[in-house]
Amino acid sequence: MSDSTGRKVTANINLTLDGRYNGPGGPGDLGAIVPYAVTDVARNHLTRIWENATTVVLGRGNAEGFLGFWPSVAEDDNADPRDRGYAKWLVDTEKVVLSTTLTEAPWSRARVVNAPTAEVLAGLKADGEGDILINTSASVIKAALAADLVDRLYLIICPEIAGGGERLFDDGLPASKWTLTHREIGESGEMALTYDRVR
Repeated sequence: MSDSTGRKVTANINLTLDGRYNGPGGPGDLGAIVPYAVTDVARNHLTRIWENATTVVLGRGNAEGFLGFWPSVAEDDNADPRDRGYAKWLVDTEKVVLSTTLTEAPWSRARVVNAPTAEVLAGLKADGEGDILINTSASVIKAALAADLVDRLYLIICPEIAGGGERLFDDGLPASKWTLTHREIGESGEMALTYDRVR
């Protein structure tokens, strides 16, 4: 696959100690994650994930869920400046929404694509500049990991064991090696980690 533009595919997600992005109650069960998503460490991490990104890739669920939250933060003078910076970036940047069911994009500056993740990422990598961020959409991250297309992982590890729920790293992924390029530990024990793929 040609990678002439040098664009990196990055992915951002928060996980529990047992590697889950939600609890046993399903997608909305984020009790082990939410308290750690609003700490200073998490907010600094949020800035790092978007600073070099010019395209964001989302699954349908996050595309619709984020729309209900982030645009209002972008307009809120009282919001934490780091939250507001991220929110403004998310509103203004190019968004690619992967969906087999949506017919029109839920956001402005967004387009819906009904195609395999690997194909979409390859197309994005072949054109344009800046990082391509898969933003907390686990199904998209999983597909990108399965195709070994992720160049950088931005993780927040929350110091709780969920005991059930969806895991990010499923059995059967291709083996890969990563280098820790940034780490920050918060007062509550949460860790913000950046791993770069060794190729």
